[in-house]
Formats: sequence, structure tokens, C-alpha cells
Amino acid sequence: MAKAVAKAKKTPFLATKSVRSKATAAKTRKAKVPVIHRYKCLYCNYIYSPLRGEPHNGIPEGTEFEDLPETYVCPICGMEGKGKIGKWGFEEWLPTKYMCSICGYIYDEARGEPHHGIKPGTKFDDLPGDYRCPICALDPKLTKFYGKVLKQGFDPIDLP
Repeated sequence: MAKAVAKAKKTPFLATKSVRSKATAAKTRKAKVPVIHRYKCLYCNYIYSPLRGEPHNGIPEGTEFEDLPETYVCPICGMEGKGKIGKWGFEEWLPTKYMCSICGYIYDEARGEPHHGIKPGTKFDDLPGDYRCPICALDPKLTKFYGKVLKQGFDPIDLP
């Protein structure tokens, strides 16, 4: 009987551990990545992203478009001689396609991934927090080397 009591004392720890794992997994699925506001030049299609900033122009990463100085000029148009296209020449850009930075897989919001239960039209930001690249997840060599390629491993792209 003493052995049964000792075993019972150990069991709740294991049960608690599995409950925590499920709770953590549920939070991960519900967690949303903050929306990043990107802006696209109307003349050359350059995309300004606060994630990268423009360190070569003295603009550190994390600088929102609204916080750019009034003297800001599009780095591409300025180099190509198209004139000084300022902040007035940009509009907010909402990407609809995202590319895996490891394997190049493209998630297209219009297409979704019906074979993985993701309906066409599902926004990238609405994917679960534990969403993984469907190509990298199938390759054990990639998974072993890079780990699970989650949403953070995808970059927005501007393709027609």
C-alpha cells in the first residue's frame, strides 16, 4: 500500500506536466504576431519595413514610417535619378504572399492550404502561432538543422 501511495504522489506531477503542455500549445495557437505596417513607393515599388529600417541611411530598425524624418527620400528613386520621392510618394502595403526564408515555399493567402485545413482566403496573421512551413516540416534534415520553421521564418513578398 505504501508503494501505491508513493506512486500516486508521482502521478499528479506527470498529469500536471501534460496539462501544462496542452495549455501552452493552446496559447501558442491563439498567439498572434503583431501586424507590421509596411509602405511601398508608388514609383519604384521599394518597400519600407520598420523591421529592418535603413541602417545605411542612419534609420535604425524598429523605426515606424510615421517617425521617419520629413527629409526622408526613397533610397531607390534617389539613386536612380527619379527625383526626391519623399514620404508623400509611399502608400501602405499589405502583403498577401509570404516566402519561407529557408526553402522558398510561398504561402499565398488567396490559395491557403486546404490539404492542411487552412481555407483559401486565410490571412497570414490569422494562421495559428504554431504554424510551420509545410515543406521544411517534411524534411528531417532541415528540421534537424534549422528546427521548426514557424511564422517568424516567413518574409512578405510582392509578387503579382
